[in-house]
Amino acid sequence: MKLFKKLASFILAFAMVMAIAMPSVVMAVDNGSITITGAKAGHTFEAYQIFTGKVSGKTLSDIAWGSGVNKTGQNTLGSAKENAEKLKNETNAKDFAYEVAKYLGTAAGTSTRDGENYKIENLAPGYYLVKDKDGTVPKAETYTKFILKVVGTAEVKVKSEVPTSQKKVKDTNDTTGTTKGWQDSADYDIGDQVPFQLTGTVAKDFSDYKGAYKLVFHDKESVGLTFNQKSVVVKVDGTEIKSGYTVKTTGLEVGCSFEVVFDDLKQINSVHNGSVITVEYTSELNTKAEIGLPGNPNEMRMEFSNNPNVEQNGTTTYTPWDKVIVFTYKAIVNKKDSSNKPLTGAEFTLYKKYGEEWKKVEKVVVKSEDGTTFTFTGLDDGVYKLEETVTPGEYNTMDPIEFKIEATHDELNDNPELRTLSGNKLTGEVLFTPNTTEGTLETDVINYKGSELPSTGGMGTTILYVAGAVMILAAGAFLVMQKKAEDK
Repeated sequence: MKLFKKLASFILAFAMVMAIAMPSVVMAVDNGSITITGAKAGHTFEAYQIFTGKVSGKTLSDIAWGSGVNKTGQNTLGSAKENAEKLKNETNAKDFAYEVAKYLGTAAGTSTRDGENYKIENLAPGYYLVKDKDGTVPKAETYTKFILKVVGTAEVKVKSEVPTSQKKVKDTNDTTGTTKGWQDSADYDIGDQVPFQLTGTVAKDFSDYKGAYKLVFHDKESVGLTFNQKSVVVKVDGTEIKSGYTVKTTGLEVGCSFEVVFDDLKQINSVHNGSVITVEYTSELNTKAEIGLPGNPNEMRMEFSNNPNVEQNGTTTYTPWDKVIVFTYKAIVNKKDSSNKPLTGAEFTLYKKYGEEWKKVEKVVVKSEDGTTFTFTGLDDGVYKLEETVTPGEYNTMDPIEFKIEATHDELNDNPELRTLSGNKLTGEVLFTPNTTEGTLETDVINYKGSELPSTGGMGTTILYVAGAVMILAAGAFLVMQKKAEDK
């Protein structure tokens, strides 16, 4: 009995000790961590403790300012408890994050790369503002900022809010009248107005930017293209706008031909999260155009605001350059005689077929110094007709030659190339030899001499004399034979 009483006393004492100790066990929480997924390589995230408090399970009570808010911020923002109430609403939470970011103290932790994710460890319980460290955002990325509760481990997925941009060109076949949609390559005649389109998407968190949101299209053309400023048409989500931007041709970034500048998209009422901005314009393919490969490239990139955490003069970054290429070709005609020797004295005119109508190709025809080779430069696909308008003396004028230029080039490619080139004859006796790299179609055109007529006093008249004499002798013989027959 005494032993039982002693055992019972021991158990009761142990239970009392455990009862006293249990609250301490509940309150004791190990430092936690934040795992950030979905972010690209190159980021450096910082965590600032905004609120701290007592921990009970996963709940924080007796909210107080954390170590990540400096004294000025605490005094300016007021009650930590009242400010914490704002975290229950997503919109208010974003606004609060923007405000508290002005008064940050010391970061409680910095991220390390953990495979494809980022991790910030050794964080005491509380609410944390997580943001990109100033001046560390990778090129073409935007700054991130969010608030989350950390009691133990926490994981958050960062959504990419990075704007995108692209450049496209349309391709038209003059003979068939067909125009393809926006793509990465095209071919045109020198002198044609080539249609281009720039497209840029606005950030999906555009509304989170408190200050101005800058967006600039930077366009870089090769020497073979001449920008037509009057052709520019700007649209927001497919609707044309007439103001809110400027088209600059001076004071540009190095290498650029022109820029379309939106100093503040916030001033255009129709722009919203994820809006699509397009710029359409034309450029003339000029006489400096590159024939064949590598073609005439036209590149663009978009500059955009990438830090929603500041009010004015925020930082900007760029999308990657995007390129389209315009190709053009030339036809080379070598004039030769029937013995395959160069022949001088000819002139040619080239026509192109537009639907059912032939139009003279108003290109500069370059004739070689010896006058035997003719080069028609700056042609695109379509049906053509070559006519000899001046024929060398003693030679017959050639029949018109109809031929068809066809080419294939990468229509959807980051670095489009010219793949094939051909000039197929439709009428006439010529064969075009293509050189895809040089962008040339070359042929030999043969002239034949006319039929030679006999000269007076020459061999021709001698033959006539002989034939006449033969005929007279034959007639005389016939008469003699007839007379003898009658006498008999």
